[in-house]
Amino acid sequence: MLCAISGEAPQHPVASRKSGNVFERRLIEAYIAENGRDPVTDEDLSTDDLIELKTSRIVQPRPPTLTSIPSLLSLFQKEWDALALETHTLRQQLIQTRQELGTALYQHDAAARVIARLSLERDESRKALSRVSVHSSPAVTGEAMQVDSTGLSQDLVAKIGATQEQLSKTRRKRGVPDGWVTSEALNSFTPIEKSKVLYDGARSFAINTRGDSALLGGKDGRVGIYSMSDKAIVQEMNVGHGSITDALWIGDRVAASTSTGHVRIWENGTELADFSGHAGEVTALALHPNGDILASVGVDKSYIFYDLTTRSIAVQILTNSALTTAGFHPDGHLFAAGGVDSQIKVFDVKNATNAANFDSTGPIAAMSFSENGTWLATAANGSTIVSIWDLRKAAVLHRIDISGPISSVEWEYSGQFLAIGGPGGLVVQQYSKTSKAWSEPLKIAVAAVAVRWGTSAGALLCLDTEGCLTTLTTKAINRV
Repeated sequence: MLCAISGEAPQHPVASRKSGNVFERRLIEAYIAENGRDPVTDEDLSTDDLIELKTSRIVQPRPPTLTSIPSLLSLFQKEWDALALETHTLRQQLIQTRQELGTALYQHDAAARVIARLSLERDESRKALSRVSVHSSPAVTGEAMQVDSTGLSQDLVAKIGATQEQLSKTRRKRGVPDGWVTSEALNSFTPIEKSKVLYDGARSFAINTRGDSALLGGKDGRVGIYSMSDKAIVQEMNVGHGSITDALWIGDRVAASTSTGHVRIWENGTELADFSGHAGEVTALALHPNGDILASVGVDKSYIFYDLTTRSIAVQILTNSALTTAGFHPDGHLFAAGGVDSQIKVFDVKNATNAANFDSTGPIAAMSFSENGTWLATAANGSTIVSIWDLRKAAVLHRIDISGPISSVEWEYSGQFLAIGGPGGLVVQQYSKTSKAWSEPLKIAVAAVAVRWGTSAGALLCLDTEGCLTTLTTKAINRV
């Protein structure tokens, strides 16, 4: 009795009611599931038509291919060939694994050498920093330490006090100057002029008091004076090494900071001073209202005050974080520095004590004191929001969302208008003392990684990501 499908003796025989043929159960059930017919007669067939047959257990005979010596030798040859092929494959895999292991060990050894070198450099830097630290200066929060200095001279302290007394008395009584820009005029501001690429990689610029020249520099280490009327660079200075990180006017003199830790001052193209007090990049500069003190901040966690009269470092203060922005209060008695630790640190200029800390949402990218003397505008790196801090209450008074990243904020002299710039555009916000409300007289898609006000706020100048200066004003006004 043989299976009609396989031709072999079935282990579980069944017979078809219709044709009477005998099948192996698993084979016929599989065939019916796929075709639904009898494989011999091609009649319709289901599993209900199968009858199980009772038989004694069948011992399957040896396959005919293994019943002779030649067939056994052939089988052994095939198995030997398969074994030899598998051995060859395993050898190839072993060689590949050895190569991968050798590469991984080489990379690990290289990484270990780099880590050892960096650890050695770190330890040497720590030792060098510990050697330049002379003594600490008391601070309110214990976060400021005086370095390489005995403090501000009595002459500078007296100047700071006199400046504060003079400016604070007149600030509250000061009105909006005649001929100052209005919200209606701002609403009609439009780009009227764009320069060629001045300095690639420029991050900041400054306008002189006459409003006819801009000072800026780029990543190639050159800083130049751009004439608005001539529409060209009329004077250029070279720092020799590093990129320009910030620049500002000191009357008719110019100052610039570099990524190599230098602060340089020129007059009519002649270098007057070269300071190298920072151990790393200088990130920002600020000028005291009296014009006799220049401040710089850097990634070495310190800020430095320079006495411009004697052209020397007056004091260097070490904080607890790398610093990114800097600014003096309009009265000159406070100095603020933004850090990568998301704090705005406010210091007393006279004794370097930490007067207050304001917590932001990220590393500080931009900061500007209002001329009203009570507000401070700040923006965190990558944030779309400007926070207006009330210095008296040490709290956020107002938040402005411009729906784009912010890289620059700038109050104008009257304290009414705040310019906010970023790669995506320029926004001007106005605060009305009468209605005590904020409005937005200007919003325009002009890239502004840095923004400055022109004379009488009659124009806005923007530095874009390519290093070009764009002037915005009303069509009726053609001045800076």
